[in-house]
Amino acid sequence: MKHIFQKGKDSAKTTLLLLHGTGGNELDLLPLAGRIDDEASILSVRGNVLENGMPRFFRRLAEGVFDEEDLIYRTKELNQFLDEAAEKYDFDRGNIVAIGYSNGANIAASLLFHFQNALKGAILHHPMVPRKGIELPDLSGKSVFIAAGTNDPICSPRESTELQTLLEKANANVELHWENKGHQLTNNEVEAAALWYRKLF
Repeated sequence: MKHIFQKGKDSAKTTLLLLHGTGGNELDLLPLAGRIDDEASILSVRGNVLENGMPRFFRRLAEGVFDEEDLIYRTKELNQFLDEAAEKYDFDRGNIVAIGYSNGANIAASLLFHFQNALKGAILHHPMVPRKGIELPDLSGKSVFIAAGTNDPICSPRESTELQTLLEKANANVELHWENKGHQLTNNEVEAAALWYRKLF
């Protein structure tokens, strides 16, 4: 997978996995990582799927309708890539915190839904529920921050609270942060995510 790796100042810190939104690339969230933790290592990945020339992490059938088969395949592919990257760049595989926006947040949530030890935690900006009706692994000890917009036309507030409930039922520690906005990434939610992260990591 096309990616950037930047070794952090402190190898004991988490590695931040950056996952962009539709049409983005591996450079998009680099400024965000600096605001969350400027000493952590960064692994920023570009999605392997193109939709009308725009990179994504998995295919969709329509707005808000995921291609479930492709989602499962791409989630597995990303998880394997993390195994390989940890070995190649010599970082702790068990100490990855994902930061995802929109489509990137969805694939990060899918990692949590499918693989117990894929992530130590995640900051999900405007995610949806990746899959309905499946049994989640035990996510005890995992921490998740969800940033959601009360007027988000792509990801309804109901979707955000449903994701929170599903993760909490799987024993994850979840904080849901609301912005009175739409689907855009706001300064306020990034600040809230940074505060949350500093308390836990």
